Amino acid sequence: MSDWLDLSVPVVTGMPVYPGDPEVRVSPALRAPADGVNVLALHLGSQSGTHVDAPYHVDDAWPRLDELPLSRFAGPAVVADVRGLPARSPLTEGLLSPALAALAAAPGALLLLATGWSAHWGTDAYLDHPWLTPGAAGAVVAAGARTVAVDALSVDPTPRPGDPPADHGLPAHRVLCGAGGVIAENLTGLERLVGAETVEVFLFPLRLPGADGAPVRAVARVG
Repeated sequence: MSDWLDLSVPVVTGMPVYPGDPEVRVSPALRAPADGVNVLALHLGSQSGTHVDAPYHVDDAWPRLDELPLSRFAGPAVVADVRGLPARSPLTEGLLSPALAALAAAPGALLLLATGWSAHWGTDAYLDHPWLTPGAAGAVVAAGARTVAVDALSVDPTPRPGDPPADHGLPAHRVLCGAGGVIAENLTGLERLVGAETVEVFLFPLRLPGADGAPVRAVARVG
């Protein structure tokens, strides 16, 4: 028997977004009593809610969303249990060593970083998530993974509004995307997958030609 688990945050007006990204608005466009059908109007960015980043997100020369193989968005997954860390903690190669060994033994598997930070969704603390060091990102690539998903706003540190301007460079993004990889962010409830015998994950994005990324309905099948 398998259980299907939704790993996606709801898309609603005013939901949290990465600082500077378009705000999300969802409103009725047509109503059945007056128009014969119900239709919603959506205003959102390509990185809104649970979404994937294509390499093009950080470099114009790298593949766009529709240039990636569908295999990047689904498959067996390895879950790294890195819960319980303090705010803004680095996720180092040492912390990921059990998951790295499992990835090396499972070619093509996706990596899920279960930080537990989705518990802070909708609060100010959500900006203070753990982040993946460039060295750890390189180790993930070396272990064969090309898709990394996290239950946080980003795999890199997120600046707070009002912080001094800085070029953070998104180093973990650049390591993963530079290898032709996909990053999925803002997943929720990954702690439900910890300890599962088998996990399959599905992260299929909207078909947006030439895009940097797109929202997804992230789903896991757990056996």
